[in-house]
Amino acid sequence: MRCLALNASFEPLTMVPIRRALRLVIEGKAEIVEADDDVIRSERLTLPKPAIIRLVKFVHVPRRFRRQVTNTFLFARDGYRCQYCHRPQSDLRHRECLTRDHLIPLSRGGDNEWTNVVTACSSCNTRKGNSLPHECHMEPMTPPREPHFVHLSWAVRRLTVAQAKYINLFYGPEALRALGM
Repeated sequence: MRCLALNASFEPLTMVPIRRALRLVIEGKAEIVEADDDVIRSERLTLPKPAIIRLVKFVHVPRRFRRQVTNTFLFARDGYRCQYCHRPQSDLRHRECLTRDHLIPLSRGGDNEWTNVVTACSSCNTRKGNSLPHECHMEPMTPPREPHFVHLSWAVRRLTVAQAKYINLFYGPEALRALGM
């Protein structure tokens, strides 16, 4: 279980391990906003198990930071679904897996930018090969785009209901919808 860390402005920052959250609270760098029903005991302290903490001092976070394309974030952006045959990861056959496909292949001048890569099952990726989408009549289900950093940050994390409430409060319901919540 991990703890949601909020900035002093209540902006969701990241998920931290419970031990790190407790250390921040004990050092006076954070306060517990919401806690689980459990308590954490030590020789000298008894604290509620934090689910959400808020930093006491504001931490500047650059608004526009670019995240490199990784398969983890790419698959999350595309909903763990092949963009050509539309099958979800759970429907793939035994030796199939999700892969990264370049709309403009690297060998033809393409790059690893968000707008040039989509999730593809290994069968579709092999069938497309070194072709452009229009050459093999394989257009992706949705045009690739660079996701908002909030979607990248939270897409691969499992949020509790209480934690999702703070994502909703700060970024709105569309952020949760983008995360499939």
